[in-house]
Amino acid sequence: MLAIKNPNGLAKAVVVLLAANIVFDVLLGIVDVHDLIVEPTPYVDFDRFGPLDLGVAYGMAFMLFLATGIVFIIWFHRLRWNAEIWAGDLQTRTPGFAVGCWFIPIGNLWIPRSIAVEIWRASRWEPYAADGKGELRLLNGWWAFWVVGTLVNWISGKMYRTQTVDTTENWVMATQWSAAGYALDAVAAVLAIRFVRRLTSMQHSKATGMIPAAQ
Repeated sequence: MLAIKNPNGLAKAVVVLLAANIVFDVLLGIVDVHDLIVEPTPYVDFDRFGPLDLGVAYGMAFMLFLATGIVFIIWFHRLRWNAEIWAGDLQTRTPGFAVGCWFIPIGNLWIPRSIAVEIWRASRWEPYAADGKGELRLLNGWWAFWVVGTLVNWISGKMYRTQTVDTTENWVMATQWSAAGYALDAVAAVLAIRFVRRLTSMQHSKATGMIPAAQ
């Protein structure tokens, strides 16, 4: 017999990691905006901010992003496992696929959301009831910002790698996309925190029979 798995500890870890990502998104976004306003030149000195080593900051941001992704996917898998117990017939994909879907090119832009919707429905008090008006607004908002941010970051990265950025005009365009990506990522992370807390609270309340906490 399948047993409910407690997602609370993982959820707290995800929230802390997402909050740290927001700090780096804001910090590096400010660096981009500063460069666009104060130093619009492709010849950038990584030591221009004195004690702030941008090379180290970018490296830390990348490692933090990887750590967040790993812990988030583990949390996501745990909630999908619980959803199998409460409403397995509503789940169209396996718990294992809730992990693997994040690594499918292109498909990872929509498949995880469909799994999240099924987890959400299984986690509420009445899994088979129709979705309430605006019930999925938080989930959809988070997903929209995450997808758009992912695409914008891909575009900015491609511009930096393949475009000739040794001219000020091209460099400015690439940096504008980069700054927009950081802004979108920060908003997506804020919404992700709310989503993680909300869905975790729903599962905790359902597993313990408690009244859901204020969301």
